[in-house]
Amino acid sequence: MTLFFTADTHFGDHRTINIRGRPFATAAAMDEALVAGWNAVVAPGDEVWHLGDVARRPADVAGLLARLHGTKHLLRGNLDPDATVAAPGWASTGDYAEIEPDGRRLVLGHYPFRAWNGQGKGAINLHGHSHGRLAPMPRQYDVGVDVHTYAPVTLAQLLARGRAKG
Repeated sequence: MTLFFTADTHFGDHRTINIRGRPFATAAAMDEALVAGWNAVVAPGDEVWHLGDVARRPADVAGLLARLHGTKHLLRGNLDPDATVAAPGWASTGDYAEIEPDGRRLVLGHYPFRAWNGQGKGAINLHGHSHGRLAPMPRQYDVGVDVHTYAPVTLAQLLARGRAKG
């Protein structure tokens, strides 16, 4: 089982194509690319934490989740109404989580934090919301699809990219 993170998919939202300059002609093309990108890296037995802003239309969420591989957890974003949170297909939902895979403390939420629990003791903050526009603090990573070729990413990939940037 591999653990993945993602955020800001904004399925079905043509506005995101324009606002973020995503390279898709239509929302439908974007959705298909996001599903294909997700399923190319996530196997059915993997686990994915989606850190918010899932889709424009909550009625589409259950169908999308059924098409996406893995066990899916949602941490609500600012554009996720109650109906998105209640959609069948989430293994868990919330606004914030702290997990510790392989002894690494992760603080998860939609928004990037200025300070987070365990920050001075090596804890890592994973977030969405900023679409790659925010300069990260040490041990802070934007997991949004705009930053990671429109697919979920592993912690090892995040850490390797962070080291590569120096």
